[in-house]
Amino acid sequence: MIEWAAPARRPLRRQPVALAALAWLVLVAAGTTLAPLLFPTGPTAADSARVLLPPGPGGVLGTDFLGRDILARLLWGGRWTLEMGGVAVAVAVGIGLPLGMAAGSLGGRIDPLLMRLVDALLAFPGLLLAMGVVAVLALALASVAVAVGLAAAPPYARVARAVAVEVRAQPYIEAARSVGCSPYRIALRHVLPNAAPSLIAFATTQLGWVLLNGAALSFLGLGAPPGTPEWGAMLAEGRGYLRDAPWASGFPGLALTLTVLSANLLGDSLQEALG
Repeated sequence: MIEWAAPARRPLRRQPVALAALAWLVLVAAGTTLAPLLFPTGPTAADSARVLLPPGPGGVLGTDFLGRDILARLLWGGRWTLEMGGVAVAVAVGIGLPLGMAAGSLGGRIDPLLMRLVDALLAFPGLLLAMGVVAVLALALASVAVAVGLAAAPPYARVARAVAVEVRAQPYIEAARSVGCSPYRIALRHVLPNAAPSLIAFATTQLGWVLLNGAALSFLGLGAPPGTPEWGAMLAEGRGYLRDAPWASGFPGLALTLTVLSANLLGDSLQEALG
């Protein structure tokens, strides 16, 4: 008989890339939390005498076409962006986890029935599905969070089902069946706790996906209301000044890129750390 070796685990403290990604996410979270103290005037304070100033004494990251401080808008807007991402991931997990666990743990006729529903949702590109949901709902960041979360739920259901099927094949699940445990008890007491590490790691990587797609909706004018300092909306506002003031869209784009990359790297590192 061939015995498969368990994957080696590397704690996060031994993964420099994971520590760097975690440090960036903590820095972003701290900056957005302290935004009201650092910039008490808010992100919409405009000054016609400070229009399109480059990074320097007039503003650490410069100003935009209305004379608003870009650093202030980045920190205040990060609150909207991260809250939207957190709500979207919660929606994806809240919908995808029960579907995937029910299909993978209970099996029988429930598995193909639920998976055909998930396949039907996966037939639509995630961004297109989110755009359709936003079109039905009101124009607000809450609508974007729900729309992006719904679009992220089918992939999460697929992963949850695959992990549940893998766990269900383990000998201790057969032992639980042999002593008369019901399928629901097995799913909640045995399958879900052992599938949790992989599901947590995948949810972390999904944070990057939902942030990117939420920003894409705001960039297209389907997310944050006009004037909201959301990173995708800031990209859209600064695109008309790429020649004269590239910092107006460059810094929001850099912040979004680093945050999405950090979320993806941290998710991969968590998968490796949890085995």
